[in-house]
Amino acid sequence: MLIDYSDYKLRQREYLLRISRAMTSRLELKSLLRLILSGAADMLDGEAGLIILKEDGTFHIKASYGVSPELLRFFEPFLVDIPSPSGGVSGWSLPDLEMRLNLVSAAAGIPLRQVIALPLIAEGEFLGVIYIFRTTSLAFSENDRQVLASFADQAAIAVRNVRLYQQVLREKQRLNAIIENSADGVMILDPRGRIQVFNKAMANLTGWDPKDAIGKPCWEVLRLRDAQGNQLCKENCPFLSPSDSDSPLYVEGDIYRGDEKRITVGITYSHLFDEEGRLTNIIANVRDITHIREAEEMKSTFISAISHELKTPVAIIKGYASTLRREDARWDEETLRESLAIIEEESDRLSRLIDNLLEASRIQAGGLKLEIGDVWIPRVAEKVVSSYSRQSKLHHFEVAFPPDFPVILADEERIREVLENLVSNAIKYSPQGGTIWI
Repeated sequence: MLIDYSDYKLRQREYLLRISRAMTSRLELKSLLRLILSGAADMLDGEAGLIILKEDGTFHIKASYGVSPELLRFFEPFLVDIPSPSGGVSGWSLPDLEMRLNLVSAAAGIPLRQVIALPLIAEGEFLGVIYIFRTTSLAFSENDRQVLASFADQAAIAVRNVRLYQQVLREKQRLNAIIENSADGVMILDPRGRIQVFNKAMANLTGWDPKDAIGKPCWEVLRLRDAQGNQLCKENCPFLSPSDSDSPLYVEGDIYRGDEKRITVGITYSHLFDEEGRLTNIIANVRDITHIREAEEMKSTFISAISHELKTPVAIIKGYASTLRREDARWDEETLRESLAIIEEESDRLSRLIDNLLEASRIQAGGLKLEIGDVWIPRVAEKVVSSYSRQSKLHHFEVAFPPDFPVILADEERIREVLENLVSNAIKYSPQGGTIWI
């Protein structure tokens, strides 16, 4: 008897060892569950077995032993009304087990006489149930239950590992999809600055094919320079001495494609560390900010130009006002009228410049409103010419529209501003005088 028991334990150990090896060599769950199930059935002298798993709240057969596929549909009673093992394996039992067995046996035409069932639990999560069936009347013992528990543990671990692997794989696929389809360039670097991931946006920014870029130092691909043309990469690499701070590092610079096209980018570097504080990866998020830089330059140019434009009427108004208030001079009435008219014109000009500034701010803020109505452009043009004819004695103005020129729907004030800007430019760029036609 001692020899038989020793042989029994040896067989059990060999099965569990075979299962452990299979778990480390492959992750195909069905094959692994069938191996566990056949080993459990052999050790318990069972003729059939099932492993069912819980998925989205319902149970499904994932592995079978000793049951032909066409008969599995009759085992439905073993898939429903299964309680969760709140008290663990020892306190768990399946209600109406014998009744379920009789229903299945009668429906499938299989002489099943005994059944034992144990839950599959891993890290407190209820994953499924393992069943072993006998066609004899020999009841399962407590020892059989303990043996089956070892196989149930292996099955639970296998299911848990495969699901974790699948979850990690799905997360990796989702992350790859996010990175690959990101509008911003994304690079993932190793601690030495060599490129491990290089998405499509990075390829478009740099002109590098991802297959050629991967494995190369990032400074060889980026060739990043600052606004003064100094190299930021390699010698002044922004992550050669990474801080252990959680705050990402942000730098701006220019990169040059193979066609020497310059692109201004903003790069955010994030450092990843392991549990021991060692740098494992650097994630670089690269955003094309060329249009932002150009907008800033245009803004600076606009401010510079408008400052000059504002100074001109102010200087004229101040000059005439200072001249008129001189105590050592007397001015005749015509000179006073002309001087005051110029002051009035320059004040109107200054007012228009300020209005233009306000309108530009409204446009930028999206708050510009149009007052749409009937507008006859010839009349608006006459008003503009009347205003500017007093400012320039060197220019002759002509308004020429067809007699049947139609009335249009527009904002009259905006039309006037457009015409004033056109006339103003015509005067500015024809300092020798001439005829200006509208």
